[in-house]
Amino acid sequence: MRSLTKAVTLAALMFAGATTAIAAPVTIKFAHVVAENTPKGQMALKFKELAEQRLPGKVNIEVYPNSQLFGDDKVLEAMLLGDVQLAAPSLSKFQKYTPELQVFDLPFLFKDMDAVDRFQQGPVGQKLLTSLNKRGLLGLGYIHNGMKQMSANKPLRVPADAGGLKFRVMTSDVLVAQFESIDAIPLKKPFSEVFTLLQTKAIDGAENPWSNIYSKKFFEVQDYITETNHGVLDYMVVTSARFWKSLPDNVRTELKGAMDEAIAFGNKVSDEKAMSDRQRIIDSRRSTVIEITEAERQQWVDAMKPVWKQFERKIGKDIIEAAVQANK
Repeated sequence: MRSLTKAVTLAALMFAGATTAIAAPVTIKFAHVVAENTPKGQMALKFKELAEQRLPGKVNIEVYPNSQLFGDDKVLEAMLLGDVQLAAPSLSKFQKYTPELQVFDLPFLFKDMDAVDRFQQGPVGQKLLTSLNKRGLLGLGYIHNGMKQMSANKPLRVPADAGGLKFRVMTSDVLVAQFESIDAIPLKKPFSEVFTLLQTKAIDGAENPWSNIYSKKFFEVQDYITETNHGVLDYMVVTSARFWKSLPDNVRTELKGAMDEAIAFGNKVSDEKAMSDRQRIIDSRRSTVIEITEAERQQWVDAMKPVWKQFERKIGKDIIEAAVQANK
């Protein structure tokens, strides 16, 4: 009888422990490198709001902006180790995981953000979200940050003006080749170091969308910003495939719905901020915005477009052609 009592007690304790484990909310750490007032920062906060609303007591979303937890160069490794569950690195950061996403770094490939969106939402763009599966990662969607502009401490109107200048680039061989095509010196540096590098003149310039230039105050340490719209800076929201599959079906479905809605919100913020942040920079009079002519822009296109051919084999000719078609 005593043995039976002990068995019942043990079973009750085990059941209570299992119930407690099931009831405990899943903590999801979302790490990114930009400020909270950027499109990506706003998207992350919106996701937290929506996910915790839809799954009360089941999930706890912790957002870490401004490289507080990990920089883009380390976050994917941390994700595979289970130290973070969500991140949204720039598409350039996936180079060592798959060469196909390098398509987004090709200069002057997309004429505007509408073309970028058409490509990303089309069959080829959606397939690219799964291009990381073999490395244990899963793409959940694309976040816009807008077209990139070129900044420096001297006026840049034509490619020759950039010759010999040092520009910070992300860890992308395509972006290295882009600047080498105009005889500039590309330096791969973490985003968190860019302001100090510009301020101390360790580098001469950088490429960024208006949102980053304003939110990170790069315009305060750059005399000129040339409106080149030469490339796109977008992000992929990514998670660990193992973590994502470990979630209960209903939780995963609600999280994906919250993420889709948050991404749509973030992309709307991106569209609105691009022009408003541009105007704030102009109004500050800290940096001069240069609008180049069509003839000047064509010189940049002619100088940089050979980079497409250089990376065609790695990326895939069919992927590049699909991106070109999105401009029509």
